[in-house]
Amino acid sequence: MKLKMMYSFLNSDISVIEKELEATVQADHPILRQAGVDLLQAGGKRLRPVFVLLAGKYGDYDIHTIKNVAVALELIHMASLVHDDVIDDAELRRGKPTIKAKYDNRIAMYTGDYLFARALELMTQMQDPKAHKILSHTMVELCIGEIEQIKDKYNYNQNLRNYLRRIKRKTALLIAVSCQLGAIATDVSEEIQRKLFLFGYYVGMAFQITDDILDFTATEEELGKPAGSDLLQGNITLPVLLAMQDKELRAKIISVTSTTSVKEIQPIISAINSSNAINQSLELSDLYLRKAYSILEELPKNKSTSTLNAIAKYIGKRKF
Repeated sequence: MKLKMMYSFLNSDISVIEKELEATVQADHPILRQAGVDLLQAGGKRLRPVFVLLAGKYGDYDIHTIKNVAVALELIHMASLVHDDVIDDAELRRGKPTIKAKYDNRIAMYTGDYLFARALELMTQMQDPKAHKILSHTMVELCIGEIEQIKDKYNYNQNLRNYLRRIKRKTALLIAVSCQLGAIATDVSEEIQRKLFLFGYYVGMAFQITDDILDFTATEEELGKPAGSDLLQGNITLPVLLAMQDKELRAKIISVTSTTSVKEIQPIISAINSSNAINQSLELSDLYLRKAYSILEELPKNKSTSTLNAIAKYIGKRKF
């Protein structure tokens, strides 16, 4: 089943979110406005708003109340991607030119900052101070994650703990908070808020590990960018860390620098794919997914729970 079919019962509410996103990126400055429109048109799974809405279904659900949270979380996600593309000097995302490629680094950074600011503005509609504290902490952690990513470029001596902490900050935390804030927005009990946060965290960790595996196993057409782009850009992901346990393969991997070409890295990508690193990475992703499933067992048996379960299974079965 396709991902969007799993939550098709939310289609009308997702349409509201899309319209709100379109309205929110309409900046006064024409370049900022166009950059925002370009980002929306590039598409995306809108997973974070979906998690907000599904979490909200455990409480007193009202799309007109919860939509601001859903839009804010997607804006923060979009802003982080724009900043990431500057950090990675990426030309393509989802097969389309990035904002930094279309304009320049300065415009890209301003666009990301603008989206962050708009997200904060939308969140002022929520009265609960706890929600603002959670979001502020998340944005701080996200920024630290971006800084750590810059610091660790081509650092082949980092360990598993570095990697897991980085993907927590870069990916998992925002998904976890999407679940948590969706629940807060609809007055869900604190116990269920906590469980939804944990579910989002575990799913977020599995989601990023899966993405990092796909960077080696999927085709350029499927990725919308060259395979092995993470390593080429100096981002040391789980498959690379595990592959470097082999001394011969490590010697090849650490030869990759900022001047390595797409052609030169192909034999290294093939070697990583042929190693046991991919299966080992899958095992860690599955471990996080099993933790996510165990949390769902503790939640009320309803449509949201079954949909969250289906999304987790989708993440575990993405094409390798």
